[in-house]
Amino acid sequence: MALASGWWYDVLDIAIVTYIFYKLFQIIRGTRAAQMFLGLMIIIAASFVAELLHFDALNWLITSLKTVWVVAFVIIFQPELRRILAQLGQSRLARLFVKSQHLAVLDEVVKAASDLSRKKIGALIVIAREASLRQYIETGTRIDARVTAELIRTIFTPQTPLHDGACIVEREEIVAAGCILPLSENPTLPSTVGMRHRAALGLAEETDAAVVVVSEETGRISVALGGNLRRNIDTEALRQVLEEVVKP
Repeated sequence: MALASGWWYDVLDIAIVTYIFYKLFQIIRGTRAAQMFLGLMIIIAASFVAELLHFDALNWLITSLKTVWVVAFVIIFQPELRRILAQLGQSRLARLFVKSQHLAVLDEVVKAASDLSRKKIGALIVIAREASLRQYIETGTRIDARVTAELIRTIFTPQTPLHDGACIVEREEIVAAGCILPLSENPTLPSTVGMRHRAALGLAEETDAAVVVVSEETGRISVALGGNLRRNIDTEALRQVLEEVVKP
């Protein structure tokens, strides 16, 4: 019985470690850290082989090199590591503990939308959910700043460099602004629907993001979510929609 129990613990242990490395590689895939990560995995695998074959000198050399490799990885790739930790915080379990922070972010988004609506300043605010928005983030300018109503208003102030595009919110940060979104090709949309609304709906059709739109002509607020566009909603309705979005 004890042997069976130990066998299952070993399987569980290996499965957990494998999953962790798989998720890490998914997160850093396509970044500079990916190649160094693979190099580290090769060194770790080589150390196991050297220990199995009792190559003491080689094992000592690889172990020393592995320590240096890990330290270099941490120093050189601090931005990527911060991004990895932030993405790990997006898990459903983590969101149970940070929901209040998400609601605070929504308060800032709703406040900014209300202010922009009153002044009839056009805006396009994307709130990321589970789907990756990396390809759209890369079309804009990195911001990586805490979400505040003041910053959102500044971004969409007419004649500023980033006002004519979308800002993308991930977790508690505005990660980028001036981003280009795909336009919806829905043939049922009325001709009165402008480019901002088509862009919002286009992203909502391709991802699970929620997109808040403020019309420059009328100041009315709309939200695109799940391939649908809800037009002309008030700030209370906007808050309710966004609160549903951040539910764990």
